[in-house]
Amino acid sequence: MRAMLIANPKATSTSRRARDTLVRAFAGDLDLVLAETGHRGHATELAREAVRRGFDVVIALGGDGTVNEAVNGLLADGPGDGLPALAVLPSGSANVFARALGLPGDALGATRAVLEALRAGRYRTVGLGTASLPDGGERYFTFCAGVGVDAEVVREVERRRRAGLRADPSLYVRTALRHLATGTDRRRPALTIETPGRPPIPGVFFAFVSNTTPWTFLGPLPLNPSPRASFTLGLDVFGMRSMALRPFAFAAAQMLAPRDRPVRGSRVVDVHDAAEVTVRAERPMAFQLDGDYLGEQSAITFRSVPKAIRIVI
Repeated sequence: MRAMLIANPKATSTSRRARDTLVRAFAGDLDLVLAETGHRGHATELAREAVRRGFDVVIALGGDGTVNEAVNGLLADGPGDGLPALAVLPSGSANVFARALGLPGDALGATRAVLEALRAGRYRTVGLGTASLPDGGERYFTFCAGVGVDAEVVREVERRRRAGLRADPSLYVRTALRHLATGTDRRRPALTIETPGRPPIPGVFFAFVSNTTPWTFLGPLPLNPSPRASFTLGLDVFGMRSMALRPFAFAAAQMLAPRDRPVRGSRVVDVHDAAEVTVRAERPMAFQLDGDYLGEQSAITFRSVPKAIRIVI
């Protein structure tokens, strides 16, 4: 079986020694090619090459950004039979997609699980989401997208990482608390959420679009704004029509509590199992996909793509 291991050398918890250990672990089972990323978007280019060269498996070693790029390379021409399967070895700061799949949160533990699955021929086909932009661009996402405050936090974290800070859960928490207090517009809601066959929902401050649950992790704690979201269903959306402290804190407490019911509240927006969702903004708003900041947008259409990709698991 031919496999390409796409490794991000700058991932939060990886090192060359660790990569060498993982390569040796796979050597007895796979005809393995190691390809290291050198710039943003490189994992997409490498995964497209793996498709072109007929590899059986693409193994993504890195954080959620590396996995997202690899997925977009594998599906550059759309889902279909004969594409390489995807295996995920988490080594980023959150690793939401890997953990949502039930993989261990560390690369070595995930390697053991992936090897066991490869030997047993175990695969799972999961649904994904896409985001379509007004300029015609389209990009897949594996677990979440966001318009508004969460994307603003991602933008600020990326700025701090470029300044040399380490991307760990505490950086996200500190940045989010500071941004919610002083950095985001809590007075003028700009978003309208539209789903086919339903009345539009105006006056929304932010929107989280989920392809699975949880939406993200705060260290070991899952954050669940849309606990009914699933790889086997359409997209879920969580939003709020108030940024006042009381309703926001009530919603946040529910997200952190173990539950399988949607977040309750008079100012909560909840959409479940939608095939398509469009988020329109009165002014350009920050946008993130799988934790990757993608600039400001005025309209984004999200679509569910059932059974999009095979996962080794």
